[in-house]
Amino acid sequence: MKFGIIRERKNPPDKRVVLSPLACQKVLKSHKKAVLIVEPSPIRAYSDDMYKNLGVTVADEMADCDVLLGVKEVPIDALIPNKKYFFFSHTIKKQPYNRDLLQAVLDKNIELYDHEVITNKLEQRVVAFGRYAGIVGAYNGFRAYGLKFGLFNLPKANDLADQEALIAELKKLRLPGIKVLLTGRGRVGNGAREMLDGMGIRRVTISEYLEETFNEPVYCQIDAGEYNKRKDGVRGTKADFFANPAEYKSNFFRFAKLTDFYIAGHFYGQGSPYLFTREDAKHPDFKIRVVADVSCDIDGPVATTIRPSTIAEPIYGYDAVSESETDFKHKEAIAVMAVDNLPCELPRDASEGFGEAFIKNVIPAFFNEDKDGVLQRARMTQNGKLTERFAYLQDYVDGKE
Repeated sequence: MKFGIIRERKNPPDKRVVLSPLACQKVLKSHKKAVLIVEPSPIRAYSDDMYKNLGVTVADEMADCDVLLGVKEVPIDALIPNKKYFFFSHTIKKQPYNRDLLQAVLDKNIELYDHEVITNKLEQRVVAFGRYAGIVGAYNGFRAYGLKFGLFNLPKANDLADQEALIAELKKLRLPGIKVLLTGRGRVGNGAREMLDGMGIRRVTISEYLEETFNEPVYCQIDAGEYNKRKDGVRGTKADFFANPAEYKSNFFRFAKLTDFYIAGHFYGQGSPYLFTREDAKHPDFKIRVVADVSCDIDGPVATTIRPSTIAEPIYGYDAVSESETDFKHKEAIAVMAVDNLPCELPRDASEGFGEAFIKNVIPAFFNEDKDGVLQRARMTQNGKLTERFAYLQDYVDGKE
């Protein structure tokens, strides 16, 4: 089985890679029938020489490979027909901007495996960059807080080497007694929590957060069951919420009245109530002044997120009265950090974590006849058609929706 590590060609450039030089070496040692070829790249977080120095072949020979591994979408004109491809296609939610890409994949008889749908037997995702989105998102949020209030000027995450360097910068801060709220207990939320714990901010319970005042900065991490409640007043559960989201309404405002800085690291499911609305943001008791929206659902559950921001320009202001964008330094503005490709700012850390998961959960499937169904579940296209699991995308492919 010959694997190719393809060069990332999407703009803006992405320095991440599925397998680092060390990860490639691990694959070759563990699977004697595996062959790995790395396509030369001037932008990758690891230089071509770093691969060569570990005995990994670097060559323009992707056409000779069976399986091609990438991170971001492959431009249509760079797709090689009749290959197996792994990358984030951003098509599974019927994203209009990538309809042409999925059509091209089918036309070129490509077998597409989307990283986002690689799951174990319990249907849980096993390879993802979410932890690193949370790590960078929390850091960027504090950077936005410092700039908003003129308190400090943290360097951009992009200019620092790794998570350790980010935490070292955060530890230098002298913060006022602010309350920081974090939603989500998945990869993203827990990645953000690593940063809050790493910089030494005290974690408090929900009752402490809602009822007490503090002379030091504190944070509270909450999940869906704590910021939603059943409409009928019956005590709900997290499982019930995910099964019946329409039966719930937001209970977030009790936190919004007391929060200075909010980090959104939750997963938002269709049909769930919004955490806070534009009307909520207009309320005189709405206290949040900085939002780090790692989840980045546009015009969705976090009403202040009206567009994604970029690594180059990560912060914008939201004016609650006019419901429009403004300078984030304006007194009444809510500063919003909504970068939608945060892991790109820590390309080596992110690549290493992703590669470990890929080696553990995906590579073996090519050599054990996919005994756990990992490839079968993630295979979106085969023989020029959508697989049964992804047949729901047919109308999207045909331009009917």
